[in-house]
Amino acid sequence: MNYVDGFVIPVPKRKLAAYLSQARRAGNVWMEHGATGFFESVGDDVPRGKRTSFPRSVKLKRNEIVILSWILYKSRSHRDRVNAAVMKDKRIVAMMNEKPQPFDMKRMFFGGFKTRVAL
Repeated sequence: MNYVDGFVIPVPKRKLAAYLSQARRAGNVWMEHGATGFFESVGDDVPRGKRTSFPRSVKLKRNEIVILSWILYKSRSHRDRVNAAVMKDKRIVAMMNEKPQPFDMKRMFFGGFKTRVAL
């Protein structure tokens, strides 16, 4: 089975192109270090729920869009090795130090998931 890191990110619509450019650069680094897949998806049908929803989860503002992102790995140990190498990569360090970032990192959330069903 695979392992997945998943992310939900609010991005200002006016900064979407900058975000996707940064994501593409980051994705290339992850893939070079061994990730098996890297995906960035822009919200297209994400209604605001009464109690919970993607927009509520990131306190989405009127001028923002929700991004669903995920990175695939062979296993959690593989993820840990890949991420350790990525975090040392000078290109990622430089991206993390870019100011301003094209999104609010404090409102992003993420987690690691074991794949249990894959068809």
